Amino acid sequence: MSTTGVDKLMQGYRRYRDGDYQKSQPLIEELVTRGQRPDVAVVACSDSRVDPAILFQADPGDLFMVRNVANLVPPMEEEGTYHGTSAALEFAVLGLGVKHIIVLGHAHCGGIKLMMDPDPYDSAFKFVPAWVSMLNAAHRRVRATMANASLEERTRACEQNAVLVSLENLTTFPWVRDRIDAGELQLHGWYVDIATPELSAYDWEAGNFTPLA
Repeated sequence: MSTTGVDKLMQGYRRYRDGDYQKSQPLIEELVTRGQRPDVAVVACSDSRVDPAILFQADPGDLFMVRNVANLVPPMEEEGTYHGTSAALEFAVLGLGVKHIIVLGHAHCGGIKLMMDPDPYDSAFKFVPAWVSMLNAAHRRVRATMANASLEERTRACEQNAVLVSLENLTTFPWVRDRIDAGELQLHGWYVDIATPELSAYDWEAGNFTPLA
């Protein structure tokens, strides 16, 4: 019988404790002593198939991670009380001084699929539709400009537009703009097809995503 769920996680923890942790112990002890100082923050999706640390084979301390449905950054606003993504980015930029923020989109995103075809989920979800609604304008643009495209093509376009919306929203935070203007922070828009796994980056001059490697 295959091991699943929590039992699989505990087995993995024991392998980590007795294997990779032992190899990384000097680095981890140094990170504990001097604190974390990652150069890169990644805004990624909560999707279980997209783990940036695995995708980029990162070491402990390399990446400051912000994960949510559809890898979205909301615009700067101070209404309400709970701003998890904004708080994480504030800590990354002001507290840790990261030099790069990567917004990592991906193919086959469930949050984007819900935005494009919400009917089956209307009665089940309350928070997700409101969250992905910040992509409504991008979705309308895709529908208007790609009316004859396949659903797969339109979905990919929306997934990539989600990256662009998040990049645009990042610049609404004054402490992000200030550091970009000072040359201390760079923004990157990346997109990975989890089935291949081809990685593309948004080319600011060409205005499209091009393969990185």
